[in-house]
Amino acid sequence: MQFFYRKAEASDKGRIEELFWEMLRTIYHTDDVQGYEETYLDKYFAGNEDHIYVAVQEKEVVAYLSVEVYREDAYIYLDDLSVTGRCRDKGIGTKLIGMAEDYAKETGIKAIVFHVEKTNTGAHQLYKRLGYRDDEDQGSRIRMVREF
Repeated sequence: MQFFYRKAEASDKGRIEELFWEMLRTIYHTDDVQGYEETYLDKYFAGNEDHIYVAVQEKEVVAYLSVEVYREDAYIYLDDLSVTGRCRDKGIGTKLIGMAEDYAKETGIKAIVFHVEKTNTGAHQLYKRLGYRDDEDQGSRIRMVREF
């Protein structure tokens, strides 16, 4: 399978929302999930430093990672990472995180922060293999960090 990686475009919003629902259903093991608020994704297409990276296969977005820049706190926050079921375990998440790490270095930011649900043990192990460490136990989730 060939994958192409790029910054998301506003026309990708519908597919990103579908992948968000899929991620939530997978993590929480229920179909009773809510998507983003109607205009939530707009901030990623407003031309500021926040954006979304996507993986595309045969013109379909199959994964995404949202990236938010917090200059005042000197970190990049990875908000959501979702890879559609049929494309998991192919290195896509690792590639998207690598793109975020490159972006952090380009912008001069020295840390990446994100949260992982405790029930999402596969993702937690992936993040540890990529050099992230547990920073804070926050009940149902763990805050993880990597500094450069």
